[in-house]
Formats: sequence, structure tokens, C-alpha cells
Amino acid sequence: MADERRKVERQIVLPLSKAVEISFKSLRIRFWRSLITTSGIILGIAFLMSIFTNNLVHEGLLEEGTLEIKVRLQGEEVEFSARQIWLVSLSLLVCVVGITNAMLMSVTERYREIGTMKCLGALDSFIWKLFLLESLFQGLVGSILGVIVGGGFVILAGLLRYGGQVISTFPVLPFLGYALAVLAIGVVISIIGSLFPASQAARMVPAEAMRTEV
Repeated sequence: MADERRKVERQIVLPLSKAVEISFKSLRIRFWRSLITTSGIILGIAFLMSIFTNNLVHEGLLEEGTLEIKVRLQGEEVEFSARQIWLVSLSLLVCVVGITNAMLMSVTERYREIGTMKCLGALDSFIWKLFLLESLFQGLVGSILGVIVGGGFVILAGLLRYGGQVISTFPVLPFLGYALAVLAIGVVISIIGSLFPASQAARMVPAEAMRTEV
């Protein structure tokens, strides 16, 4: 009983700010890998946002555009098709796999670091926080950039094709709603992709981690 009490006393409850600091430091050290992972999120989210924005542009022009533009848009597809849903789902799945793979590689490289923290008394929950925060930061940045890239590209293409009516007829509030929804999707898939690596890191036995040659 005394040994168990001493073991509990040696455990350290570190503040969230410390986890944030360590997470940022890890991302800076592994900047290029983080950039590649974030790029995958950007592309997947940009693709999804471009479809939503394209539909909004078409709907706005069909409702308030000139007769000439309405005639040009008649018959064009403005709703989600089965093919689009499949492509979006596949791109988001690739994002999740990419995040999981990158985080697993990070866990492998940081065996000694994780083992040292646990030997010094860090709780398993603190290790969880580290990896979830790293993934959250990448997902948030990648999703914001993806929304900007996807929405901006479609609006620019619409301006080149239909002129200034794209802006005057553009439904801003629905666009902001879609942007927030897509942003949330990006953050959620980033966290989902990090769950398994974070679990592996948290369950790591300190003694075995310290003996591992990396």
C-alpha cells in the first residue's frame, strides 16, 4: 500500500499550457512532416469547400442573375451527385490515413521522450493531450487554409466566367455556414486520425521506451 501511495505521489498533473507548449515545439521540430500532413488536410477540405461554393454560386446566379446567364446555367448540375459524395469521402479518408500515419511515425521517433516524461511522473492523460493538440493544431490550420483556397478558387473562376454578377448574387450567409461546417469537419477528422497513435503513446511502458533504440 505504501509503495502504491508513493507511486501516485510521484505522478505530476501538468497544466494544459505546458501541453500546448510541448506540442508547438514538436511541430516546429518536425516542421516539414507537419507541413506535408497539413497539406493533405488543405487539399481535402479545399475540395469539399469548392463543391459547396460552386453550388452556391450557381444557385445565386440562377435566382438573381441575368437572363443570359440563367440560360447558360440551365441543365448544369448544382447539387451533390453520388460521384461527388464518393470523391469527397475518399479524399477525407485519405486525410485521416495520412494523419494517422504521420502521428504513428512521430510516436516511434519520440519513444525516449515519451518514456522520459512518464518516468518523471507525467500521466497518461498528459500524453494523450500532447498528440491530440498536435493533430488539432494541424487540422485547424489546414481546414482554415482549405476553406480559403477552395472557396476563393471557385469564386475567382466564377468571376472570370460570369463577371461581377457572381459577387452581387453570392449568398454570403449560406457560404459562412458551409465554411464553419467544413472547418468543423476538418478538425474532427484530424482528431479522429490521431486517436490510435495517441492511445499507443499513452499506453507505452516507460522502461521499454527508454531501452528502445530509435
